[in-house]
Parts: sequence; C-alpha cells; structure tokens
Amino acid sequence: MTLEKPWETGALRVSEDGRTFRCGDRPFFWLADTAWLLFHQLTTEESYRYLRNRRELGYNVILADFIHTAGQTNLAGQRALIDSDPPRPDAESGFWQHADEVIRMAEELGLWMGLLPVWGSSLVGGGVLNEGNLDPYLDFLLARYRDAPNIVWIAGGDVRGDANPALFRRMGRRLKADRPDRLVGYHPFGRTDSSWWFHGEDWLDFNLFQSGHRRYDQTQLSVWDDAAPGEGCFGEDNWRYVESDRARVPAKPTLDGEPSYEQIPQGLHDPSEPYWNSADVRRYAYWSVFAGAAGHTYGHNAVMQFYRDRSSPGAFGVRELWSDAVHHPGAAQMIHLKRLMESVGFENGRPAQELLAGEQGERYERISVFAGEDFVLAYTFTGREIRLALSSFAGKGLSAYWMDPVTGLLSYLRDVPGEAAETFVPPVREDGTDMVLVIR
Repeated sequence: MTLEKPWETGALRVSEDGRTFRCGDRPFFWLADTAWLLFHQLTTEESYRYLRNRRELGYNVILADFIHTAGQTNLAGQRALIDSDPPRPDAESGFWQHADEVIRMAEELGLWMGLLPVWGSSLVGGGVLNEGNLDPYLDFLLARYRDAPNIVWIAGGDVRGDANPALFRRMGRRLKADRPDRLVGYHPFGRTDSSWWFHGEDWLDFNLFQSGHRRYDQTQLSVWDDAAPGEGCFGEDNWRYVESDRARVPAKPTLDGEPSYEQIPQGLHDPSEPYWNSADVRRYAYWSVFAGAAGHTYGHNAVMQFYRDRSSPGAFGVRELWSDAVHHPGAAQMIHLKRLMESVGFENGRPAQELLAGEQGERYERISVFAGEDFVLAYTFTGREIRLALSSFAGKGLSAYWMDPVTGLLSYLRDVPGEAAETFVPPVREDGTDMVLVIR
C-alpha cells in the first residue's frame, strides 16, 4: 500500500504566525492518536494493522513512548535496558529492532511518530533517569533515529515540568540541537500545560496540555491531585488552556495532548464511575479546535494500553480488547472535524466568540465559534439554539448547513444574507445532541 508521505512536501514546522503547523507550504492539521504502549504490547503484524487503521481514519500523528517502566520489555519478552540504574539501552536487543520496524512501517504509511524518550512520571519521577545519566541514553536514541524522516520528539510523559526542570530543559535542548528541523514538544501531567514551565524555551516548538479525565466536580480525588493549589482548575473546559496559551508571547501552536479518553472512567481510577463516551470525545475536540488549537489528540482506554488478554486485569477499569476498541465510534468521528477544518482553510481562521449575539453559555451549554473572512463555524454540545451577529458578512453570498459530527454529513439549511442577529435552531437527531453550524 503506497500512501502520500507528508514530509516529502517539506519539513513539519510551525507556521509564520506561530499558530498552526505546516508541511512545506501545506497547512497541517495535527490529528494524533494515543498509543503509549505501541512498542511494548503488539506484534509486528498487529502494529501494522493498528497503524493502517489509524492512517485510513485520517490520523497523521501517533504518540508512543519507548520506555514506560524501568524494567521495560516488549511482548516477546525482549528488554529495552541492560540495567535500569543507570538506564543503559541494550542496543542488540530485539526490543529496539522491533521499535525500528514499527517506526519504519509508520513511515511507509505516511504517519508521523510523536516519540517520548521515556514515560517521565515513572522514569524521572522515580529517579531512574536523572541529570547524571540522561546524556548516554539520549546519545543512543539520537544516533539510532537521526535519519528517520517521520519523528516529532516529545519530552516529559505525564509529568509536571517542575518534577525536574533542569533535566527536562536539557532533554529538550538536546532533542532540538540534534536536528533543529524536527519539532519538539512536552507532554505534561493531568490538568497542566507545557507552557507553565517551558513556553519561553527556544527548544519548545509547540505546547501540549493535558486537560485530563476528570469531571467538573472531581477536583480532589485523593488518589493524586493534578494542578497544585493556586494554579487554577479549568475542569472540563479544555478550551481555556487554548485561550491562555494563545495569549502568551511568543506565539506557539497549542493543542490538547490528552483529553478524556473514550471508554475510561470519569476521574480515571474508579470503575464504578460513569465512563466517557464518543460524545464527550467530540466535545473536547470541537471545543479546543474552535478555540484556536492547532489540532487535537484522541485517545481510547483500551488502545492506549493495547489491552489484549482478559485473563489479566488491565489498567483504569479497561473493559474492551484493543482489537475491538480501534473500531469504536469516537475514533472514526475525528476525521469529520479534520476534514471540516481543512475545507475552510483553518489556518486563516480564528476563535470568534464576539460573533455570538446570544449567551455563550457555561460548561456543557457553551457555544464555540471559529471564523475566517468567508466562513463561520459554531458548535453546540447540548443542541442549544445559536444566535450570531453576521452583519460583517453581508453581501458575501454565504449558505448555512448543519453538520452532524457523528456522520460528517452536511445538510443545507438556507442562504445567509448577513444580519445583526440571525438564529439557528439545531434539528433533533437520533445519534446525539451536539451539532455543528457551518456557514460558508
């Protein structure tokens, strides 16, 4: 199977205005899937099946980490490290040969790999990786993958930047210095943002935030706390991270690197709680992208850990096998957002809440608006009517459509003359309450 390789048009880079990504001269809408244990839990054949599934569903970035725990092995029992203290890679191990093959398959399929050198919460938080032994490990990784064309480096790994800021800064600088044409980001802890610690760093090309897996009311769960007291809590309002990052200088792309996963317990740790579903997955995606994010990251509880054996308990109350979960609806619905944004030229758009003629709404009632010179997009999660002030679009010959975010189908509504206040009432649907208004 031969697919277009985006890097053949040019390097993946930050746009001139600092808001989005481009591959060469082409706009690049980042749509990532979360596959943390890809190198650890799948055979080579299964890895191909997974990667091809995601490529055909429209994903263009796959997130995975090399070493999740100090004693890391793969499905075949091959070890990543000779010793964990200090962490010395076993260069001859089948572990790294398998990782090489998976990265090569992703390349053939035209997929970028967003690679984390380690899972920071366990390796750095546990003290296994430290400033004294970081460089030899990075020497190994950088030499091994220097020529791979499809890599984005991501420091961190579900860890606060202040867990060891000197180590993460050195990691980021070395990843960037090895090949300055490669993008470097940072994956932070739940309900925190890479910009909190590293926005001013030259090596950080873009911000990732982790809006996390909690409900609005789950601010203190005792298992662990996300944001520290005084840092603020946005609840499920992931769009607030985007607003905050877009106000920072210099401008850098930002996106949700870990919103609530499909089919994971609300609050993460207690399987007796309700589970997040495909409608919640869509809500996080449209909220953040319409707020000006440069793309989005999807995740599924069973897929990110590649749960494969019901005889052994998985993590976080997982209920499905990964081989079934890859076909769940939320994963397939992300392509509709990507296609919509590409169709209107998202790189020329901006968040446009000022176009609301009615109340924005709080929490689930929020109406999100994104607009350009010749288009307006608005999203409602609950099916609220949408009132817009469109006098600035008068005479542009625009038409309005409803887009079902489940199917991606556009249904013509009416022409839009452009008036001070125009009201759009979403139709009742069988497959959900959220709806996208498309005016173009």
